[in-house]
Amino acid sequence: MRAAVITFPGSNCDRDLAVAMRAVFEREPIRVWHGEADLPPVDLIGIPGGFAHGDYLRCGAIAARSPVMRAVVEAARRGVAVLGICNGFQVLAEAGLVPGALIRNAGLAFVCRDVRLKVEHADTAFTAAMAEGEVLRMPVAHHDGNYVIDEEGRARLEGEGRIALRYIDNPNGSTADIAGVLGPNRRVLGMMPHPERAIEPLLGSTDGRRIFLSLLGALDR
Repeated sequence: MRAAVITFPGSNCDRDLAVAMRAVFEREPIRVWHGEADLPPVDLIGIPGGFAHGDYLRCGAIAARSPVMRAVVEAARRGVAVLGICNGFQVLAEAGLVPGALIRNAGLAFVCRDVRLKVEHADTAFTAAMAEGEVLRMPVAHHDGNYVIDEEGRARLEGEGRIALRYIDNPNGSTADIAGVLGPNRRVLGMMPHPERAIEPLLGSTDGRRIFLSLLGALDR
């Protein structure tokens, strides 16, 4: 299983994501700086949480125009799996790899707590080790995690099976309780909860490990 983790100025979960990948994949992921124009051959690209470029302009807007993102977009179009977490979700939305946008939380406050998530579809590379309807627990930590999309777009996501995860206890006001959304080819997932912070019992939950185990089973060669 060959994975890469992208780091932007202001990323603060890139090491956490790399540690989680190494723990589950038993192989060190390749660390890639945002200024690189090319990516090595990989099966999975991880875009971590944090505050890329200080979240100036809009969260993820500057990062989405980094040189490396051109390579990420091309890789995604070829079918390489891409996982964007929290700020990484915002970057994916700004880069056009997933639809919709992330705006200020409905309560206008930073939210940092565990949430419950319902697995909507288990037939994806990100959820293959789970059962449809299963409930997971993972932490969130964001100020701009309110996922918005118009009614036509929401209906398209529903019809195409591209809502991977929903909040049971919506912490931010996201449309239709959406916590994780898939790109058009269902090989790209943007999610606000942090699976990399829920991989060991000492962290309070191991449910996040299921995301990485799903990817390992689906992508390992």
